[in-house]
Amino acid sequence: MSVGLLIISHDGIGPALLGTATFMLNECPLQTKLLAASRDCDPDELATNAMEQLELLDTGDGILILTDLYGSTPSNIARHLIKQGNVRIISGLNLSMLIRVLNYPQLDLEQLAQKALSGGKDGIIMIDEK
Repeated sequence: MSVGLLIISHDGIGPALLGTATFMLNECPLQTKLLAASRDCDPDELATNAMEQLELLDTGDGILILTDLYGSTPSNIARHLIKQGNVRIISGLNLSMLIRVLNYPQLDLEQLAQKALSGGKDGIIMIDEK
């Protein structure tokens, strides 16, 4: 068993990041589901779909939920899922965060959440040409 990964993002972001990460790693080592919030989505329907995906992913080791923008619809949907048990939510999804998570599939939920945070933060660098 391992931690499940649920990515809830605005339309197109999650699939693009997951596709790029799995291309770079040649695999997706965690059981992963994607949910996209389109401009015209029904938040209640998205919440129902998120709950269904959470149940599919739950093998007993917990679920890491990654969202793209704190305070937005995907993030708000994720916040409702935290009441469902062994769930951790990290907002601010970026490619370095996702690659870091996928590189450590053996970690427990708490450790994996910390890897997501460090991967996201460490991947933000200002390049100075001076």
